[in-house]
Amino acid sequence: MLDGRRTNSCLLIGGLIVAMATLLAGCTMSQKEIVKAGTYEGPPTAMGQGSARSFVTLDVDGKPTTIGIRLSEAALAGLPAEEPADAHGWEYILQLPAESANMGYNHIGLDWNPHGHIPPGVYDKPHFDFHFYLIDSDARSKITAVGDDLARAHKAPPGEFMPSGYILPPGTEVPNMGAHAIDPKSDEFTKKWFTKTFIYGFYDGEMIFVEPMITREYLQTKPHDLVPIAVPTRYSRHGYYPTRYGVNYDAVHNEYVVSLEGLVLR
Repeated sequence: MLDGRRTNSCLLIGGLIVAMATLLAGCTMSQKEIVKAGTYEGPPTAMGQGSARSFVTLDVDGKPTTIGIRLSEAALAGLPAEEPADAHGWEYILQLPAESANMGYNHIGLDWNPHGHIPPGVYDKPHFDFHFYLIDSDARSKITAVGDDLARAHKAPPGEFMPSGYILPPGTEVPNMGAHAIDPKSDEFTKKWFTKTFIYGFYDGEMIFVEPMITREYLQTKPHDLVPIAVPTRYSRHGYYPTRYGVNYDAVHNEYVVSLEGLVLR
C-alpha cells in the first residue's frame, strides 16, 4: 500500500506526463497546420516546346483556395498546326497533386484546338479548353454521344443545377467529354471578339466539368484578369466550386496561369 508522499509523487509525475503530452500534441498540430498551407504542384506534362502542370493552393486550415494550371511560355510554341484525325483537338492530361484529393476534381484535360471549333464565327479561333473534370477517365470513356447515349449526353439538369443565365444548346455534345452549357450574354455572343469565356459541362443531367476557354492570342498578351462567373443554386456532386476564374501571366517564372478562384464547398 502506497503512503501519502508516494501517492502525491505519482500524481505529480502523472500530471507532468499529461501536460507534456498535451504540449507536444499542440506543437505537432501547429507543425501540421504550417505544412498544410502552401501551393502544391502535379507532375509536368510535355506540351509544345514547354510543359504544363496543375497546382492547388491551401490555406492554414488545409482548405483549398485555388486550383489551376501553369503553362510555361514555351508551351504555346511548337503546338500542332492541324487537328488530329480522330479527335476533337489535341488533349494533354494533367494529373492533380495529392493535396487536391478532397476537392472533387479528378484530373484536368487541356485541349489545344489549332482551328478552334463550332460554332463558326464564334469559337473558330486557335484556343485552349481547360477542362477541370469531376469524373474519372473511365467514366469519360463511356460518353459516346451517339445512338442511345445521345439523349444522355444532351440531358439538361434541373433548373437549380444550371448556372444562372446559362443554356445547353443542341449540338454541343462531344464524345469522351459531354455537352457544353454557355452564357448567351458572353462577349462572343454579343458582337464582341472571343478572347476568353467560361463553360459548364454536363452529362446525363449532371455537371461533370468546369471550363475556362481562352484563345492563344489572348494569353500571349500576358493578361492579369480575375473574372466573376455565374453559379448554380445547387450542385449534384460534393466539391469546391469556383465563383471566379483567373487568367494571368507570371513574369517571375515566365508562365501563364489559368485558375479557378473563390472556391466554395458545396
